[in-house]
Amino acid sequence: MNLYPALHEMAKLLRQMNGWIDRAEAHAASRGYDVNTLLQARLAPDMFPLVRQFQNACDTAKFAAAFTTGKEPPSHPDSEQTFSEVRARLASVIEYLGTYSAKDFEGVEKRVVTRPRWEGRSMNAVDYFVEQATPNFFFHLTTAYAILRHNGVELGKRDYIGKLSFKPAA
Repeated sequence: MNLYPALHEMAKLLRQMNGWIDRAEAHAASRGYDVNTLLQARLAPDMFPLVRQFQNACDTAKFAAAFTTGKEPPSHPDSEQTFSEVRARLASVIEYLGTYSAKDFEGVEKRVVTRPRWEGRSMNAVDYFVEQATPNFFFHLTTAYAILRHNGVELGKRDYIGKLSFKPAA
């Protein structure tokens, strides 16, 4: 199974998040408040704040690439306090994902993923990517989008999805 196209899509959507930050900055400037206050916004008291949604989307994408290919992901300390720092994290992870090619995913069906928090259990790498990484990535991506929308940042579906790979009709 070629998981590379899905990883490529994750990188594209992380790039879309930069556009969301642009919109958040414009929104805050037009209303006269520090945009970085949005980083602590959340939809419910018991959920992670916006900054953690960005961090987790980044982590999930880099973990999906690394764990399914048997590589070690880069470390990010979850210390971002500003959107500028969030942008740097996005850039770092997008750059990291750009180091992968379809060849890296050859033989993925035979790989196994284990994580310490799984308490001795493991998953086939494809199952990990499909059942854990992909839904987790979209959960945090969508939650970040929802927090920004909830706080008045004008975003639409095209801001979420980005450019599509249309071809001329036959």
